[in-house]
Amino acid sequence: MTKEYLYEYNSILIVVILFVLILLAQEAGYRLGRHHQRKTDKDVKAQTNTIQAGTLGLLALILGFAFSMSLQTYNNRSEAVINEANAIATALMRTHLLPSPYDSLTRSQLQKYIDLRLAISNTNYAMVQEQEALADKTEALQRSIWDQAVQAARIDPNPVTTGYFITALNSVVVAHNERNALLAMHVPEVILYLLFIVFIMSGALIGYGSGLGQRRINLPSALLSFMICLVVFIIIDLDRPMRGIVKVDQHSLERLKKD
Repeated sequence: MTKEYLYEYNSILIVVILFVLILLAQEAGYRLGRHHQRKTDKDVKAQTNTIQAGTLGLLALILGFAFSMSLQTYNNRSEAVINEANAIATALMRTHLLPSPYDSLTRSQLQKYIDLRLAISNTNYAMVQEQEALADKTEALQRSIWDQAVQAARIDPNPVTTGYFITALNSVVVAHNERNALLAMHVPEVILYLLFIVFIMSGALIGYGSGLGQRRINLPSALLSFMICLVVFIIIDLDRPMRGIVKVDQHSLERLKKD
C-alpha cells in the first residue's frame, strides 16, 4: 500500500502553509518583476498577462478535476453506508426465520456488529492501531455469526428460511468489504502536489505581472489566493472520511440501533 504523507497532517494546517507559500511566491515574483521593469515593454507585459491567464486556466482545470474526484469519493462512501445499513437491516429481519435459539443469538450478535461499524465510522482513519483493532473484532464477529448460521442450517436446512438468512448475511459481508475499500480510497497525492505547484507558480506569475506594472494590487491577488485555498481545503476535507469537517452521515446505521 502506498504511504500517504499528507493524510497524516491536519487539513487546515496544510491549507495555511499553502496560503503562506503563495504569498511568499507573489512577493518573490513582484520583486523579480520590479527588477526587470525597466527592461520590459508593452509586448512583454502582454505576453506575461497571457501566460498568467493560461496558468490560471490550468489551475482551474486541476481544481475542478480534484474537486470532482473528492466529491465522487464522498458520494460513494455515503452510498456504501446506506447499502451496508440495508444489508444489516435485511439480515436482522431474517433472523426470525432461524430456529431457536439461533434467532435471538444472531440478532444480538448483529446488534454488536452495528456497534462495531459505528465505532469504526467514528474513529479517525489516521489512528491505524485503533482501526486495525476494530477491524479484527468485526471480522471475528462476522465469523461467529456465520458459524451460528451454519449450525442453524444443520438443524433447519430449508432454503426458504435459513437459506434466506445466509444469503442476507453474505450481503452484509460484501457490503462490509466494499465500504472498507471506499474508506481506503483517496485522491492521489500526486494530483494534490501538482495542484500545489501550479498554485504557487500562479502566485509567482501574478506577483511578477504586478512588478512589471506601475502599481501593485495586493488585496485582489490575496483574495484570489484565499478563495482558491478554500477550494483546496474542501477538496482535502471531502477526501478524509472521518477526520474532516464534512463527514459521511451515519444516520442509516444509527437508525438500526433504535429498531
